[in-house]
Amino acid sequence: MIAIIKTNNPVTLNFAEAVLKDANIEFFVADTHVSILEGSIGAIPRRLLVLEIDEEDARTALSDAGLEKELWT
Repeated sequence: MIAIIKTNNPVTLNFAEAVLKDANIEFFVADTHVSILEGSIGAIPRRLLVLEIDEEDARTALSDAGLEKELWT
């Protein structure tokens, strides 16, 4: 899997998840529990991961939804 977004912003993450669900692209949010344990000071961002074969479609869907600045390269 490939990380396409890294963020501490739960709103951005939830919106990105909704976009990917609507596009029928499988994803996984990593580091959720670690981020909670560190006390939400922003030291450990959550990562939105997609399968390598879905990366291009996911990036396109997220860019079309206005999240192009959030994409991690």
